[in-house]
Amino acid sequence: MNRIFIQTLFFLFIVTSVSAQDVATFFGKSDSFFKEYVVNGKVKYAAIKSNPDVLNEVLNSAKGVSVSKSNATTYQAFWINAYNLLVINGIVKNYPLKSPLDVAGFFDKTKYEVAGKSVTLNGIENDLLRAQFPTEPRFHFVLVCAGLGCPPIINAAYKPNLLEGQLQKQTVLAINNPKFIKVNKTKVQISQLFEWYKGDFEQNGSTVDFINTYRKEQLPDNAKVSYYSYDWSLNEAK
Repeated sequence: MNRIFIQTLFFLFIVTSVSAQDVATFFGKSDSFFKEYVVNGKVKYAAIKSNPDVLNEVLNSAKGVSVSKSNATTYQAFWINAYNLLVINGIVKNYPLKSPLDVAGFFDKTKYEVAGKSVTLNGIENDLLRAQFPTEPRFHFVLVCAGLGCPPIINAAYKPNLLEGQLQKQTVLAINNPKFIKVNKTKVQISQLFEWYKGDFEQNGSTVDFINTYRKEQLPDNAKVSYYSYDWSLNEAK
């Protein structure tokens, strides 16, 4: 009995070690990729198209990864990176194009094999992240849809030990960006992102309350809020 128990523990140790190694490899390769092909919040799609092996290698490293939501930061960081990489992959496969919306089913039909799952981009965002962590609205500022209307992509991977700071930083940057939150005295125009996911932002008050949580210059109490049209133009680095 003791021998079987020890063998089981050893097997679990080996499996856990391999899985942790796979995740670490994925984060390392992702980080190198983003540093090489992302500049000033935009993506070098043409360069990736001419040399797709690097992206394919990163995505291949994600296929065998195992992550559990019980380890929340690793799980969240993995799926955020996976989402952003798959968006880039979807653009590259159809490049040149002017917008992700030029590809039918880009977000809700095309499936990818990641971490033992067959998932769409919407599946990652809505089922694997938002549904699992419903009190975390900051996902909307790190999941990048390839459109200019989306908050900018960073030139680094999201990592478990850095994730809280990265989520906070990107949320603060977006909400204090005058092109993202447009203020003219009491008239305030905000992204349709806040309209589409209103429930995420109004869990503890109004949308204005959420925005003011991260604003350096608070929106006025009598703010007249409207939504401006989302810019789906490709976030391409020229």
